[in-house]
Amino acid sequence: MAKAKLLHRCADCGGSSPTWLGRCPGCGAWNTLVEEVSEELPRPWGTPGGARSAPAVPIGEVDLDQWRARPTGIGELDRVLGGGLVPGSVTLLGGEPGIGKSSLLLQALGATAAGTRSLLITAEESPQQVRLRAERLGALAPGLHLVADPAVPSIVAHMVELRPEIVVVDSIQTIFDPQLGSPPGSVTQVRECASRLVGAAKEHGISVVLVGHVTKDGALAGPRALEHVVDTVLSFEGDRHHALRLLRAVKHRFGSTQELGLFEMTDQGLLGVPDPSGLFLSDRATGVAGSVVVPTVEGHRPLLVEVQALVSPTKLPQPRRSAQGLDAGRLSLLLAVLERRLQLPLGQSDVHASAVGGVRVVEPAADLALALALVSSLRDRPAPDDLVACGEVGLGGELRQVAQTGRRLSEAARLGFRLAVVPASAPDPPPGIRLLRASTLADAIQLSLLDTRR
Repeated sequence: MAKAKLLHRCADCGGSSPTWLGRCPGCGAWNTLVEEVSEELPRPWGTPGGARSAPAVPIGEVDLDQWRARPTGIGELDRVLGGGLVPGSVTLLGGEPGIGKSSLLLQALGATAAGTRSLLITAEESPQQVRLRAERLGALAPGLHLVADPAVPSIVAHMVELRPEIVVVDSIQTIFDPQLGSPPGSVTQVRECASRLVGAAKEHGISVVLVGHVTKDGALAGPRALEHVVDTVLSFEGDRHHALRLLRAVKHRFGSTQELGLFEMTDQGLLGVPDPSGLFLSDRATGVAGSVVVPTVEGHRPLLVEVQALVSPTKLPQPRRSAQGLDAGRLSLLLAVLERRLQLPLGQSDVHASAVGGVRVVEPAADLALALALVSSLRDRPAPDDLVACGEVGLGGELRQVAQTGRRLSEAARLGFRLAVVPASAPDPPPGIRLLRASTLADAIQLSLLDTRR
């Protein structure tokens, strides 16, 4: 018989403590222990008498035919997954509320190949709400089944009875196991429910996708054990004030985590973006001071993003420093380098910097473009419209080469850019673009903003 037990569990790592503590003894996080009543349930660890569950086979004889990725029908999603969902795998999709997680998965279920049987477990919305969204998205597939049942035993029973190829659970924080005394969304419920679904997926060869909420810091809600128990963790990001959505693989046991999927939120749902660089630069104004384009690389995908800066004098004793879509730490570093190494008067000015289009650029390759945008705004001198800049800026004001420079410049040349400010050690450029090599940040400013002999 189950025995009730009062514990305090950490919402971050899932560790337990018999009494409440201000700091978790497991991970060291503060104020994360939550009181809950758990029940010690008997578990069938192993088999009677130590019997083998499956024979050992040479690794070269392991059958892979039944574990090939199955395409979802959504090109950008398949790109991130490395071809599609693997039978028996468990994928966790996390993102902020309203970002489009449910719409993306509903479109994927509606776009699966003919004859594919899928099951959608909706624990947050009524079947009527899901039906109306499916009609709007054009996802009324004949093989898509829907059930509103948040109890895990019932979900597993549906999986065994229907034998679908794909199961989507929306969401992992709202389903529960009636045998546990804790409420839905607690550490125990999330961990135990995920473990049961993982076991069912492996046993029956079903691809399971779990929708997960995120905290205000952007981390997946629930214990860290949730991320460890699944095979793939996808992060769906974006600014709800912009139409762009980015899909990344944080963890992927079946492929690379270097791919990036790009979507645009429209009235017809989420549409893949075939040319993201063109989307980012479509509304760019030319001849404006404080604007420089940087060729970034997200995974294996080159993107051209406009970096803007505005430097304005202030009478406040503490000037403002604002960074949207950029690393605030890198902005502070560049301001210190510009003021110390180039003696530029930035200490009494408000500085606002932004990556346009709702994308987030945090790699050091954007240092040079951001620094040029700051100097351009300070001196009210626009950079050439056909110029891009990429390079890392050191504390001494020197420029350092960044990875995949050739791929970055090839994308810039494809979109019509003819000049590129790069570190002196950069490789030779692709056809159609000319390099302005600079060893220091001062040389780069001279070449791109002050030299009128080009």
